[in-house]
Amino acid sequence: MDFEPITRPLTDAQARAEAERIITQSFQPAAPPVRHFPTSFRDDTKVPPYGDTPPVHQEDRRIVPAWAAGIAVASIGVGAGITGIGCGAWLVLQGLASVTLYGVLMVTLPFAGLAMVATAIGGAVSKARSSVTKNVFEGPVTQNTQITNTSNQRGMFSRTRNDVR
Repeated sequence: MDFEPITRPLTDAQARAEAERIITQSFQPAAPPVRHFPTSFRDDTKVPPYGDTPPVHQEDRRIVPAWAAGIAVASIGVGAGITGIGCGAWLVLQGLASVTLYGVLMVTLPFAGLAMVATAIGGAVSKARSSVTKNVFEGPVTQNTQITNTSNQRGMFSRTRNDVR
């Protein structure tokens, strides 16, 4: 239902007609849903007078919504992924259960070597970046400690000015 903006106010007759249209439209019975496929099958063939009834072919036209198929595929993928992670964790934990001191040292040795190399590189970079400053000041140094205080006061406002010379 599209609404168009009203640019001018409605008259009483127009407002009454619009209200009646809205109320009539609101209280109309809803149309029954349109069925796209039959929900049951009726076999209209004649039943034989005796014996078994021959089978009748019934077409299978089930439609799976796309969202349901997507959820099914995603759940299979998540299940397979979790199974792989679980198997990997089991293998790691089995290996850790039979840990010896020599095994731990052999596993951590490459990491310790990398840490030493990183520390050495960091130290070299730090030394190269540090700047060397040698400030040499030559000449006379004069230090004045005379302070001049000027104060003006008029009414409830005052102003003080300090000059260092």
